[in-house]
Amino acid sequence: MPKYLVRGNYTAEGLKGLMKDGGSGRKAAVTKAVESLGGKVEAFYFALGDHDVYVLAELPDAVAATTIALTAVASGAVTLNTIQLLTPEDVDAAIKKTVSYRSPGQQG
Repeated sequence: MPKYLVRGNYTAEGLKGLMKDGGSGRKAAVTKAVESLGGKVEAFYFALGDHDVYVLAELPDAVAATTIALTAVASGAVTLNTIQLLTPEDVDAAIKKTVSYRSPGQQG
């Protein structure tokens, strides 16, 4: 199953909800959402710095990842950046493929 790294930032409304639910409550809510789509949360961390929360999750496909992202962002409580992670084997498979490509401004 593909893995996704989700980086999030709470809005002011989202922070009010976090203060009400607590960190464990938010983790439980995210875990329930991921599991409802057939996925699994592997790690969930709050952080200091550029992002408020990091989630590492397995999801069946990009459609499931998009469903969660759209639902969360539409709530207005959080902004997200969802990144599909690649395994070393994924990269090996990509290296073995060929593609017809011409760089911008090049002849060919």
